[in-house]
Amino acid sequence: MSDIDVRFSPSTAQDAGSFRLIELPPELCQLIESTMNAPSHAQSTLCVKGSIAEDAVLCTADKTYALRSVQLSNTLLVTTPSRTDSGRAVNVRDRIHEVLELVPSVPKLHKLPMLLKGAQYDEGDEDRRVTLVKYTYDQALCEIQASEAEFQQGLKEKRILVLDGYLRPIVPTHLSTILELILSYVVTLSLSYQAAGVEELVSTLADEHEVPREVSGQIISWFGPVKEGLWEMDVKAVVAEIGLEILRHYKHEPIVESEFLSKWKNKVGDTFEAFLALELLTGNYLRSQDNSSSAALTYFPASGLQMDPAARFTELFLTKQRWKSNDIEPFLSDIAVNSKERDKLLLKYARAITTPEGTWYTSRVGYNN
Repeated sequence: MSDIDVRFSPSTAQDAGSFRLIELPPELCQLIESTMNAPSHAQSTLCVKGSIAEDAVLCTADKTYALRSVQLSNTLLVTTPSRTDSGRAVNVRDRIHEVLELVPSVPKLHKLPMLLKGAQYDEGDEDRRVTLVKYTYDQALCEIQASEAEFQQGLKEKRILVLDGYLRPIVPTHLSTILELILSYVVTLSLSYQAAGVEELVSTLADEHEVPREVSGQIISWFGPVKEGLWEMDVKAVVAEIGLEILRHYKHEPIVESEFLSKWKNKVGDTFEAFLALELLTGNYLRSQDNSSSAALTYFPASGLQMDPAARFTELFLTKQRWKSNDIEPFLSDIAVNSKERDKLLLKYARAITTPEGTWYTSRVGYNN
């Protein structure tokens, strides 16, 4: 092996702390290698996001990774060839004591409702547009710690419209009303819910109920793919959204399950009542049943819980001291990137108890309910 003359560069003090080493997971290595020789329009972009108060994340086009600092037992030297000595001399530019590790992470979409508070879209919206809080798509994309694909999916799942470039969460009651109209017109216009003409639905809603075409068009796209002007409706998703709006009114006082199902059937109509199933609303309610009464449902959405895992488990165990395995898991899906990560959280914050009824989880710390 040839000898190398290692020298400290005059700029070492100036460069100190300016270099970072990132350990890339295999999928990111493949992504970078695949685009190195690709045309500029096909190259992927990596973006680091995070405010001063947030831990940084790295985003690809469709995934989010948390950046974690890992201390090194040995110091690494960053060197560059000497500009003055064309031989075997290198200059030390910096000393590295840590490496940044990339760990798959769930997108941090919980800030969206706070950013868009006061920008809700409701019936008769045209009369109040001047006074609305305005937040553009590009502004939110820069601030939200998520890839663009995850961001777009988040807008869809959180029912946020993009109107004139601005983000507008639709009021749930108004959304439910529009969905009920859509179900009704699919029947009265003799349309197939597997291939309904979008133009016919959009025009009917605009003419009969003054629902703007850009609003109804986006809502339709939330609930199933549109191909060549035909909509393949995700009936279960539509039915679930209507049921969720009914359930929202029972956050403080429960509703008897049979009464809730009756209200739900009336909303969706005879044609679609066969799609009703309480499982469609999993992760949005608590079910209780006394020996002397019928089962009752209380609105309890996972989206309303803290994103910090420790705080999330505190809320869950203050609500119920014991959770069945299949009951608690839906309330952890938005803070765990996969089932393996979810199981790690359960192992860290909960204690598993096996009984003839199955596995139950209790808190590792005591709470006063």
